[in-house]
Amino acid sequence: MTALRPEVAESDPSRKPDEHPLAVDATTPESTGLVQLHESIATLLASRGQWRQAYQHLRSALDAVYADQGEPPRVPEQLRREVDRLRREHAEAREQSLRDSLTDSYNRRYLDQRLLAILAERGSSRHGLAIALMDLDWFKQVNDTFGHLLGDRVLQRVVELLQTDLPADAFCARYGGEEFVLVLPNVTPTAAVDIVEAARERVECHEWSCVAPGLRVTVSGGMAYEPPVEAVPSRPPVSAEQQLLRADSLLYTAKQSGRNAVAYRENGRVKLAGPAAGRRAITDSRVLGYY
Repeated sequence: MTALRPEVAESDPSRKPDEHPLAVDATTPESTGLVQLHESIATLLASRGQWRQAYQHLRSALDAVYADQGEPPRVPEQLRREVDRLRREHAEAREQSLRDSLTDSYNRRYLDQRLLAILAERGSSRHGLAIALMDLDWFKQVNDTFGHLLGDRVLQRVVELLQTDLPADAFCARYGGEEFVLVLPNVTPTAAVDIVEAARERVECHEWSCVAPGLRVTVSGGMAYEPPVEAVPSRPPVSAEQQLLRADSLLYTAKQSGRNAVAYRENGRVKLAGPAAGRRAITDSRVLGYY
């Protein structure tokens, strides 16, 4: 059994050459802690596919349980450090797997997982769920004019602006390319419109000329709102995919209405938020009707 890195095992000059780095010292009653640490290491190793090492630690846990010693073994400090390191690495690896590598926003994997969890908890929520699909306007022109490296910087900055001042349980995820999703659980329709419109306005008002002279960036958005279950108890539940499709249809309306706008529905009618409300809203077959 050897789960410690060489530098950890060699850090104890008092260890005899033939002594295992995890050798126990039967001086204090901590056998239970030793077993739990071995089991923790085994679980973390198994989650990384290191089955042989995980099995070895489980065997060590069993040995500790059934060892016939006068006093329970002491938990080695090296073992404590090793399990702490594995836990940190496991947490970091999981977090990285849920993040977009370019913008550091959440990715589609996190979006899908989180939406499923939110929808499963809808029955206990007093408010509804808003999903806004945000898309950069004329982003191809940004790449063509200023280059893809600067385009990447624009995407990173847009994410920072979209995420600013979001409610504690809300989040931003990259949907693909230059499209991002704002997920706003437990909000009222009015609050949801205000939050998404404020995000759009932050992007429009940002000092983009500081990034590159002549650069201007705006976003358009479509916000779909699903009321709480108790508001429409007879209506079948709406899936995350359906709500995303409705947000996409409203995004199309915002684009057709002149861009740099947020489209949403209120009492069955399509509207534009903020200053764009004075523009003529375009209704087309892509806008799906719902409550």
